[in-house]
Amino acid sequence: MDTRVDEIADGIFRLSTLVPDAAPGGFTFNQFVVRAEEPLLFHTGPRALFPLVSEAVEQVLPVASLRWITFGHVEADECGSMNEWLAVAPNATVAHGVMGNLVSLNDLADRTPRGLADGEVLDLGGKRMRHMDTPHVPHAWEARVLFEESTATLLCGDLFTQTGNGPAVTGGDIVGNAVDTESMFSYTSSAPKLAATARRLADLAPRTLACMHGSSFQGDGGMALRELADAYDEHFAGPVSAS
Repeated sequence: MDTRVDEIADGIFRLSTLVPDAAPGGFTFNQFVVRAEEPLLFHTGPRALFPLVSEAVEQVLPVASLRWITFGHVEADECGSMNEWLAVAPNATVAHGVMGNLVSLNDLADRTPRGLADGEVLDLGGKRMRHMDTPHVPHAWEARVLFEESTATLLCGDLFTQTGNGPAVTGGDIVGNAVDTESMFSYTSSAPKLAATARRLADLAPRTLACMHGSSFQGDGGMALRELADAYDEHFAGPVSAS
């Protein structure tokens, strides 16, 4: 295996490793580096991929310069190598939502993590990351996303999970593949506010959707999120109010 590096938005880099046997057509595991005065990594990858991913990060910036280690929720592919990153980046801090820290990360992380309130902005110097809680969307109590305001890039974790080894960035349909992948893996929680949360994220009007599994998307990200919400309504129990 090798890890491919592509810049998908200004100063935001996708690191993608294809695991051929993880799903029909393969399955990509993607991390994202945000280059700024205080560089940020979103997703760490599992421990087994740490050598590949850390080499890929070095193509963008020195690993030791990382300031923030972040991810969507507590799961091996999201944060399995968290402590390996803390060991090689001595000034790095894990930043996650308050709930994720309370239920898991205060115990799991080798250094005390920083808790972020819903809507709080982490100013990286040149980039601004807005933390948004999305409990159980698409899964995990502590789920969250990050929105980089200057590039309108949504680091959307497992939302829009796709199989296969598509291009780093596409302007085509990613919802159809995501729906097919949901039918294959049943990875999405049947949460009361599932579709409403997707529509709330659509209101951010993202121009880039940085997906953890599969191609990232450039274009009308709000429309893609609303189409995903409609698919959730059809697949699960129907529309639910966001209030």
